[in-house]
Amino acid sequence: MPMSGGRDTSGSPMPESGGFNISNEEAIRRLRSKGQPVRLFGETDRERRLRLRALELIEEKGHDKHGGQNDFKKALEDVESNEREMQAKGKDGKKDEKSDAQDGMTLVELDLIKTNPDKLYPLIYYALKRTLREWGESMEERPEAVKRSTQGKLAAATQVQSAQYLKPLFKNLRSRNLPPDVLARIAEIVHYMQVRQYQRANDSYLRLSIGNAPWPIGVTMVGIHERSAREKISTDQVAHVLNDEVSRKYIQSLKRLLTFSQTKYPPSDLTQLMG
Repeated sequence: MPMSGGRDTSGSPMPESGGFNISNEEAIRRLRSKGQPVRLFGETDRERRLRLRALELIEEKGHDKHGGQNDFKKALEDVESNEREMQAKGKDGKKDEKSDAQDGMTLVELDLIKTNPDKLYPLIYYALKRTLREWGESMEERPEAVKRSTQGKLAAATQVQSAQYLKPLFKNLRSRNLPPDVLARIAEIVHYMQVRQYQRANDSYLRLSIGNAPWPIGVTMVGIHERSAREKISTDQVAHVLNDEVSRKYIQSLKRLLTFSQTKYPPSDLTQLMG
């Protein structure tokens, strides 16, 4: 007797349990769209379809938990549409009021931190993706002699490594899954990077990565200073870079994006350069 999800004696696909009976071509297309391998070692066609289904179920649960991927996709499309409009205005010789912002990029407004934090996720996602893409393009545009040099190869490797390190952050942005204080600091970094105030962006980076708590963690009883100490020890002042290796790597990569952006979009006010 043929098993469910296998093949009958004629070699035709049998219906799978759960109603997930799609063609091999469709399974391959969906896996590729997710950046997944089209076949694992020793994997059958049925096992591949089951793997795809498992991935889609995980995504569906994640989307339900964090407000829906459709909402994020729509917000991202709005950002892209806004960027195209700004670029069109630039071609017509019109200048936006925020002329210090990087050309054609939708500005991350800091008041959204309090008024509409959910709107920050696609704005930050798109801004960081664009900067990362520009960094990669700048690597490709270098002369061949520079690319082949030791320093050139190190620079390219740093860019590729940073792109890998940022993937968990992009995933959290897509799922709207960041602690409020971390989201706020990253929003500040991106905002100040966009308006070319790199010194301020670096200050926010330091607050995110090493914190600014003046009291040792654990000090809560210091006589007349007890209340002050308690107020100063907060989640905003705890070094998030110490939480886990994944966070440390993407925060480090944010600093690399800042450094690249400062080179590509230097500020008119030199006091805004990072040290």
